[in-house]
Amino acid sequence: MTPSDRVESAIADRRAVIDDAIDEQLPIVAPERLYSASRYLLDAGGKRLRPTILLLVAEAVSDVEPLSADYRAFPSPGGEEVDVLSAAVSVEVIQSFTLIHDDIMDDDDLRRGVPAVHREYDLETAILAGDTLYSKAFEYMLDTDAPPARCVGAIEELATTCTEICEGQSLDVGFEGRTDVTVDEYLEMIEFKTAVLYAAAAAIPAILLGCDEATVDALHGYGLDIGRAFQIQDDLLDLTTPSAELGKQRGSDLVEGKRTVITLHARNQGIDTETLVSEDPTDDEIELAVNRLTDAGSIEFARETAADLVDSGKRRLEVLPEGEHRELLEGIADYLVEREY
Repeated sequence: MTPSDRVESAIADRRAVIDDAIDEQLPIVAPERLYSASRYLLDAGGKRLRPTILLLVAEAVSDVEPLSADYRAFPSPGGEEVDVLSAAVSVEVIQSFTLIHDDIMDDDDLRRGVPAVHREYDLETAILAGDTLYSKAFEYMLDTDAPPARCVGAIEELATTCTEICEGQSLDVGFEGRTDVTVDEYLEMIEFKTAVLYAAAAAIPAILLGCDEATVDALHGYGLDIGRAFQIQDDLLDLTTPSAELGKQRGSDLVEGKRTVITLHARNQGIDTETLVSEDPTDDEIELAVNRLTDAGSIEFARETAADLVDSGKRRLEVLPEGEHRELLEGIADYLVEREY
């Protein structure tokens, strides 16, 4: 089995565990329309990358064999048993909450290849579904059975993360009216909007299982680095992946005039990114735009930036013991910038 196969297998194995836990912890109960909408995107798919990272970090810091321990009663180095699976579900439902509200704000039609929640249901139900997931996440984090101080630390990490996600979204909205956004500003925005949830996924199990502050900080930094790389890869995929595989219109970032590391670099090369495509571009028009961005070096600049962030994140994993868990976490970092959808 190649390293890439091992990573994909590790993700798939833990995704199955997480999916079962979501079924258990978020049943469709009365009022059924609300909970059906809350489950809608969770049931539509998703790789479960963030909760997978959470479970892998838990395995690494407790030094247990992969998939050998009960995630509901996971052994901490100090001897306490912690429900790290509940924490993993917490992180995943926060991710779903952000997607629902993001699609509302952007008025997007599709997510994960299906109609967005506000399209499938209605605007009011979608808002309530997102709010429900947000609230449930904190309930789940309270259900980890970790010692009180560690439980409070994990909840504080999650609360701070949610605030930063909102700050990142606000920065993103603010960029829409500006023509002077810099690459550094963009990287700060995606750190808040996207990367902090990866950071929380990596840091929270270390907090719950009683790791020292240096280990928690290093794992948090790992998540920030690979989370920013993940978003840059998403920006690239928006331009390079067919709509059917992407689950939304190819080139939607260009159509909507969004600032990305690609378009910001292109502007610095003298390209007017606002006129690259029309409001309803054909596939050929998108292809021509991508060719111009490639010729300007903007596509390669984005790939190099993502690769540098991945390398930085992997170096932070030196706080973990050498072995299979660390290799898988390094492999996931690579996977985030090698994936094709």
